[in-house]
Amino acid sequence: MPETSLINESLSLMAIGMGIVFSFLLLLVVLLRAMSWIAGRLSPGLPEASAPSAAVSTGSDAVSASNDELIAVISAAIARYRSSRR
Repeated sequence: MPETSLINESLSLMAIGMGIVFSFLLLLVVLLRAMSWIAGRLSPGLPEASAPSAAVSTGSDAVSASNDELIAVISAAIARYRSSRR
């Protein structure tokens, strides 16, 4: 076979392969968007997050106590993680 025929055949085979892959990926995107739309229509709405009433009503003392408690919880979690990794 002449070289030009081989090159033409390889280019057409490459175009067919790339077309199949592109078509599959396009179909995948369309299906995922459709599934997302359907899931959004079927699922109930998420409730709105509200601010804690204690922190709002008492002022900065409650926020400071909440932050201290949060720091203690995070420190305990880090200590436990580090102890289990050794």
